[in-house]
Amino acid sequence: MTENTYDWHTGRHVVYELHAHIVLVTKYRRDVMSPRVTKLLGDTFREVCEHFECELEEFETDKDHAHLLVAYPPKVQLSKLVMSLKTNSSKRVCEQGWQEVQAALWGGHFWSPSYCIVSCGGAPLEIIKRYIQDQQKPNRKYVRRS
Repeated sequence: MTENTYDWHTGRHVVYELHAHIVLVTKYRRDVMSPRVTKLLGDTFREVCEHFECELEEFETDKDHAHLLVAYPPKVQLSKLVMSLKTNSSKRVCEQGWQEVQAALWGGHFWSPSYCIVSCGGAPLEIIKRYIQDQQKPNRKYVRRS
C-alpha cells in the first residue's frame, strides 16, 4: 500500500481535501503583470483566501494572466471566491495608478469578466470510476483506508 500523501481537513460533519486551479486573465489580455503588480495581487489573493477560510497554496503570473492553486472547504462557493478575488485585486491594483496598468487598461477594469477553474488533486477520474463500478464485486482490489 502506498503512503497517504493527502492532507485531509475535518469539520464538524465532514472530512475533505479540495483544491481548485484558477486562471484569471487581464482585460483585453494586456501584458501588465510587472513584479509590483504580481506582488500586490499575491498579497490581495492571500487576504481574500484567508477571509474565505481557504489557503492560497501556489500563485504566479505570466504577462497577461495569473494562476492560483487554492485549497478550500466544502462550504465555499467557488464562484463567490473567484468574484471576491477579482474584485478586491482589481480595486487595489487600479488604486495604485501604476503606469504599466494605466497605459494598457482603462475604466477601472483589470480582469476579463471570464475565468477558468479546474478541480484538481486526488486520484485520476478513471480510477475513481472503476472504484465506484467495482463496489459490488466480491474480490475488488481496493484497500479501505482507516
